[in-house]
Amino acid sequence: MKEEAALKRTPLYSEYQKYGAKVIDFGGWAMPVQFTGILHEHEAVRTKAGLFDVSHMGEILVEGTEAEDYINGLLTNDVSKLSVNKAQYTAMCYEDGGTVDDLLVYKLGNERFLLVINAANIEKDYEWMKEHVQGEVMVKNVSSGIAQLAVQGPKAEAILQKLTETDLSQIGFFQFEQDVHLAGIPNILVSRTGYTGEDGFELYLASDQAAALWEEVIKAGEPDGLVLCGLGARDTLRLESRLPLYGQELTSDISPLEAGIGFAVKTNKDTPFIGQEVLKKQKEEGVKRKIAGIEIIGKGIPRTGYHIFSEAGEKIGMITSGTHSPSLKKPLGLGLIAAEQAGIGTKLKVEIRHKMMAAVVVKTPFYPKE
Repeated sequence: MKEEAALKRTPLYSEYQKYGAKVIDFGGWAMPVQFTGILHEHEAVRTKAGLFDVSHMGEILVEGTEAEDYINGLLTNDVSKLSVNKAQYTAMCYEDGGTVDDLLVYKLGNERFLLVINAANIEKDYEWMKEHVQGEVMVKNVSSGIAQLAVQGPKAEAILQKLTETDLSQIGFFQFEQDVHLAGIPNILVSRTGYTGEDGFELYLASDQAAALWEEVIKAGEPDGLVLCGLGARDTLRLESRLPLYGQELTSDISPLEAGIGFAVKTNKDTPFIGQEVLKKQKEEGVKRKIAGIEIIGKGIPRTGYHIFSEAGEKIGMITSGTHSPSLKKPLGLGLIAAEQAGIGTKLKVEIRHKMMAAVVVKTPFYPKE
């Protein structure tokens, strides 16, 4: 790890020590990997609620009379289908179909959009977007002025409802409200989204208000068992729910279709977008490799980069993410493998610490919501 002092810090960095966080270097950011322990935090989100600092994420504001057309020419999903106060999961691709990033786009107004991007990609994405500006459009990196908290879990709504007069039950999945007051703090964007597979909200607000809101959410959540959560639980939760992580399931070398997020790729939309022709061909002909869910039979955890082999011993891919699932109590992973080996029930082998471990392709998400 770099010297902690050299790492970027979120507006909540001072809270980490106060609450006993273990801090790591995450893509150049000093971030909490855990507070009380990954298993405890994971379980809290599945059964009660967890509070995450995700202020390291990036935010790009796009405004102008041609903002929608401009964004639609960059993104794989169809932004023209969005109405104001609705959000959409999407990807941004290179000409060869590889992924620049996966992101959320929020329609703030008819000529105003907020793109929420991955922390490690902020500069790269911003440069990519500026390179492709067309028409009457303003693109601005507003990441440093915005903090983001996530409250996730079955009790998330009840906890946050204590802090606001806005009826949170009226905010549907992938919808949001602007200018919400929470605990007396104004101008908060409250979005029913998340990265855990559970119900919950992501809260966007001015950086200098983040610590005050953090404390208020902790107080409101205490009677309901809310737990502070770090990146460790965030990773096990998203993996069980088969949510891709950029740099692992999605990269400049892995297309959204190979990663299994084809629902966010609209190759027939009216606006042509970068990478469209390659992705259209992949959709029509089928991908040659894909991300599949893999369960290890026996002991041994599949880690990122471990090689995957067919039952006959041919190398067919690699693990992109893996863990011992806290909810399901077994070793699970996602792997990029040859498409013909990706059928449910296909027997495989994964090389773990120089030993060939038996594995099988299983259905995902590993932990489906009822």
